[in-house]
Amino acid sequence: MDWPLLWFVLLGVLLTGYAILDGFDLGVGMLHLVARTDEERRIVINSIGPIWDGNEVWLVTFGGAMFAAFPEAYATVFSGYYEAFMAVLGALIFRAVSIEFRSKFPSSRWRTVWDYVFCGSSLLASLVFGVAVGSAMMGIPLSSRGIFQSSVFTQVGWYSLLTGLLTIAMFVMHGAIFLGLKTEGDLRKRIGLWTWRGYFAFLTLYLVSTIATVTTVPRALVNFEEFPWAFLVVVLSMLAIANIPRSLMANDLSQAFVSSCCTIAGLIFLFGTALFPNLVTSNPNPENSLTIYNASSSIYTLQIMAVVAVIGMPCVIAYTAIVYWTFRGRVKLDKHSY
Repeated sequence: MDWPLLWFVLLGVLLTGYAILDGFDLGVGMLHLVARTDEERRIVINSIGPIWDGNEVWLVTFGGAMFAAFPEAYATVFSGYYEAFMAVLGALIFRAVSIEFRSKFPSSRWRTVWDYVFCGSSLLASLVFGVAVGSAMMGIPLSSRGIFQSSVFTQVGWYSLLTGLLTIAMFVMHGAIFLGLKTEGDLRKRIGLWTWRGYFAFLTLYLVSTIATVTTVPRALVNFEEFPWAFLVVVLSMLAIANIPRSLMANDLSQAFVSSCCTIAGLIFLFGTALFPNLVTSNPNPENSLTIYNASSSIYTLQIMAVVAVIGMPCVIAYTAIVYWTFRGRVKLDKHSY
């Protein structure tokens, strides 16, 4: 058994789970100001009210798994990108605070302030996540000991900003489709308009990002030449993207949401395939890259972690499914709502 490879795949699964589940949370946050009245904004918040905190468990688990399975890569990434991680952490904290505090005081000014905090923090978190993906694709300067030799701000270029905008558009589209499943009336019509806007923005940025990746990061294609079967995922991703507008025109939002989830999963698979076997690519000096083999924990540690994952992952998936099933359907406000 190739244990480092297994944990590379499991990290991909955790990242995919987070991107799909918290992706629509972040999209809902960025669309929050589309709601005009206090009641509409309460509906938007309560669409994710019972589930948003559980969705972030996937991010926490991803960080913990990376720390245990690939500690050298974890140390390099978290120390080198300290400012970016603090920005994400601050955004997620303020986002949580805005959800909880908004309803604590009936003042319209009070609620408006937290509305903007909710929207802005969701936008910031999405942007930083996307920029991080672009930076990982481009590579960062590492010493022979795997130490980050630059500043996080010098790693923010046009390509990483492009992937940041792509992530924002993708999450807006994803969140809008989710809100379409949870809302009614005029709010649902306005959200429908933003679903199309989000889709066309995502499609445009996806095509531009693909061209930019092929021309700017040619090494991202090496693994697709070595593993031709990976092109099947490219085809499936394109079919999922194409199925979103078809489902929207047929007013089948459930199928559109599934297609959006598949689109996100496909993009993360392609991202992982482009990186493999690197966890942190060194640019320049690719020989200094941290791979799943030179940055992993001992085989015994990876085996113990695998046992924990076999026990824990089904529990996480089970309670996530139960929560989503319990709170399915349109949002109905009551005295316990935010």
